[in-house]
Order: sequence, then structure tokens, then C-alpha cells
Amino acid sequence: MDNLNELKELIIKHVEELDEEKVMELSIQALNAGMEPLSLMEIINEGMNRVGKLYEKKDYYIADLIMAGIIFREVLELDKMTAHFQGSPREKIGKVILGTVEGDIHDIGKDIFKSMLEAKGFEVMDLGVDVPKESFIKAALENKSHIIGLSGALTYTIEAMKDVVDAIAKAGIRTQVKIIIGANHITMDICKYIGADGFANDASVGTKICLEWMKDINKQGVVEDEKSSIH
Repeated sequence: MDNLNELKELIIKHVEELDEEKVMELSIQALNAGMEPLSLMEIINEGMNRVGKLYEKKDYYIADLIMAGIIFREVLELDKMTAHFQGSPREKIGKVILGTVEGDIHDIGKDIFKSMLEAKGFEVMDLGVDVPKESFIKAALENKSHIIGLSGALTYTIEAMKDVVDAIAKAGIRTQVKIIIGANHITMDICKYIGADGFANDASVGTKICLEWMKDINKQGVVEDEKSSIH
């Protein structure tokens, strides 16, 4: 256990330092030593959070964020990671529509969130980046999803997020879906202004929120099987 704890701290440190070779070497070592793939994903996420903070402080640049995303994806592609997350089909616990809102092309945070959701058994429809509100509405109407996730790394995307939430309300489906927004700059006050049900500055926190929402939905008998819709 001490060895795994030591590996954990080293992996976080080397992700923060963007040392791709060392992160890969230590990740393989950790998996071989018995670390669960989901735990490794959460550790990489912690390193990514540190990279994000350095970017906010202007110590890192866009290229550094991109490098961190490359490291994250390479860890996900390790044999033991893909075997764990894609190997055996599991019952889907809920449907999520996910996208970076219009005016923003950042996808690292969204992609980490997507990976964590899928690892927990969610079916995720990823709309990509720079997604107009109409695409979110169309996907929500066609797929009867339980949760809509809006990502936006830039502060001016607050208005784009609000536009999506307002459009969902105008489409008459606001009470049928939970909406979570994600970005480092989001606060409770911003969340209330946008009109979302919840927010997260961290992918693992956002995943826990979605899991709690699905527990509540299932208790209400909303989800009986994969084909059930929200009433």
C-alpha cells in the first residue's frame, strides 16, 4: 500500500511537470502493482487539475494544456486500462449528453469527464466542441437523456451556457433533465445565474454528482431499463 501511495504522488507530480515518459512508466508500474484503473484515472485527473491551476496563474500556456491532454489519453490507451473499461459490457446506469458550448473549442476537461462517466457505466453522447444550443436541444429530444453536461473553459462561455439552459426550458424539457456545468471558473453564484442544477470544477466531483442524481432518479422509478424515458 505504501508503494502505491508513493507511486500516486509521483504520478501526480510528473503529470504536473508534463513528463510524458515518466508518467507512462509509473502508470504501468502502478497497474502492475495492483492499482485499479479507475484509481489511476483519478490520480491522473488530480495532476491535470494542477496543470489547470498553473495555466490559470499564467505559468503554463495552451500548449501545456494540450500536452497534459495527450498524456491523459495515452494513459487511457494502456492495455490494462482499455481492458478494464472496454472489456466486459456493463448495464448502463443513465444517459448523458455532453459538449463544449458554442464559442469554445477546449475539450480536455470534457474528455476527462466523459471517460470517468463511461467508467462508471454511463452512456455518453459527446457532441464535441463549439456546440450550438440547437444541437443540445436536438440531442436531448431524440435521445431522452437524463443529464446534460455543458463544458466551457473560457469565462465568456457563461452566457453560452445560460443560452443552452434557457433554450432547454423553452423547448419544454427543463424538468425532464438534470444539467451540470463544468469549468474551473464556475462558482455557485454562476451556476445559479446560468440556471443549472449543479456544477463541478473537477471531473471526479462531477461524476459523483451525476451518480447521486441517477440514484435519486432510480428511487423515483424513472429508469426501469435502458429504453425508459423521463416523464
